[in-house]
Amino acid sequence: MRYLCLIYWDEQKLADLPAAELNALNAAHLDFNDELRRSGHYVEAEALVPSRESACLRVRGGRPMVTDGPFAEAKEMVAGFYLLEVRDRDEALQIAARIPSAAYATVEVREVRGLVVEGRS
Repeated sequence: MRYLCLIYWDEQKLADLPAAELNALNAAHLDFNDELRRSGHYVEAEALVPSRESACLRVRGGRPMVTDGPFAEAKEMVAGFYLLEVRDRDEALQIAARIPSAAYATVEVREVRGLVVEGRS
């Protein structure tokens, strides 16, 4: 089974972290990535740029509309993610609890589902 762990940070708090603390946190993430690779749970993990650098795309009436920034006004935005290969939800939650940013942020753990379309696999 695959689970996506979305890391929600208060972007101002992330920006305010002292450089040494941020560096240590980033190093802890790289070490955690290596641990997940060794255990066979790692599929992918990435940090994301701040939400102010994002764009939102919506297609309405067949026309794409692009707006700058996040869709919703909120303090916490998705700052990164882990895609894990695990046995079950419990294992995904156990691993998510060890994500270094979990001490600072919220981690949403969600199962990945396959799309089911009749006649296609």
